Amino acid sequence: MKKQQGFTLIELMIVVAIIGILAAVALPAYQDYTIRARVTEGLTLASGAKATISENIANVNAIDATACNGVNTGVAGAVGSLVCASGVVTVTMDSTAATAVLTLTPTISANGPVNWDCATSTDTKYVPSECR
Repeated sequence: MKKQQGFTLIELMIVVAIIGILAAVALPAYQDYTIRARVTEGLTLASGAKATISENIANVNAIDATACNGVNTGVAGAVGSLVCASGVVTVTMDSTAATAVLTLTPTISANGPVNWDCATSTDTKYVPSECR
């Protein structure tokens, strides 16, 4: 009798089934990860606006219509729009980032630093920890 060489059909089918199960688990997790990375990109883009607004607020010690002077509202990557009005920054992501909307609102205390509150209506699994 000849010695068996190679794999049998059953062994190959089991390997394919295992790979399929692993892919079924890994793909949704990876998709959530990529959406979260894109939303984080929007928050990173807004950090430049936050610095400019904080400087403007510190100059007049108030949050007013001039708080957005000099803010770069240019967008890149997965960011659909960046809008600044009276110091409030609204970052809207495109569909590749679950169309997330991040709203960054400045608050000031007497002679204190500018603090930023982040709010979103998007599922919290997609937003960075500072916006939850």
